[in-house]
Amino acid sequence: MEIVKKNKCGINEQQNIAYWFILVPVFLLVVFAIVPIIMALYYSFTDYNIIESPNWVGFRNFTRIFQDEFFFISLKNTIVYTFLYVPLGLIVSLGAAILLNRKMKTTSLFRTFFYLPVLCSSVATATIWYWLLNPQVGLLNQLLGLIGINGPAWLYSSNWAMTAIVIMSVWMSFGGNMMIFLAGLQGINPALYEAADIEGANSWQKFLGITWPQLSKTTFLVSTQLIIGAFQVFDQAYMLTKGGPGNSTITIVYYIYNKGFGGLEMGYASALSFLLFMIIFVFSLINMRLTNKETN
Repeated sequence: MEIVKKNKCGINEQQNIAYWFILVPVFLLVVFAIVPIIMALYYSFTDYNIIESPNWVGFRNFTRIFQDEFFFISLKNTIVYTFLYVPLGLIVSLGAAILLNRKMKTTSLFRTFFYLPVLCSSVATATIWYWLLNPQVGLLNQLLGLIGINGPAWLYSSNWAMTAIVIMSVWMSFGGNMMIFLAGLQGINPALYEAADIEGANSWQKFLGITWPQLSKTTFLVSTQLIIGAFQVFDQAYMLTKGGPGNSTITIVYYIYNKGFGGLEMGYASALSFLLFMIIFVFSLINMRLTNKETN
């Protein structure tokens, strides 16, 4: 029998090694998550421009938020983006998962291709889409021209700029959500579909009666991730439109960035960040409670 060596405190060497492995993620969590949250909370009650020392102002930054016209513009734009991005992201990712859930020789290849955009840098992706959406030489407008449609000036029109950002965002993220849906689809009992075939159900009836109900928890998870990601959208608006034209694509996170790094209003930006953090935290807490109830 192997004898486990113990130190003076009675803790064996394996436990010591485990503690060292745990120490690394705990350190990263404290430095890059807990400490920034505490700092954001403190600076949200101060007037801080980086150059000078923070000046305590109490709740003035928070009361200022509700009097800030541009904050409500960014909030409205973010909500519009969410209402466009979440349903479209669900439909595209679920549709791709259903198509690639079939046993075909090329299934693995297409799964890899569809997942590649998730691995690409958002800066590189935005650069590609900037040229694809060019109103004169862009590929998208050229394809629309083949079917007799005069494509809009995507990134230069306040009516179409947000739609262009949504299209790019869906293309960037649907691969990861597709993999989640694939896992959910492969967990459905095939006997349910066999019983439906015996009853003479068509594809649409099987989707409504079996696939969609069986994917309820998966759909809830994916939609929650999409909503949280929608509230945090920044790269796309920054790279493609810089918040324009006419502030039509300025989002909450982009507005926070402008206030913090553009106007050096770190106190006010921290208040905005903490408000956004609280919104996401509350939504995540509700999601966790609902998921626990469904599981139990």
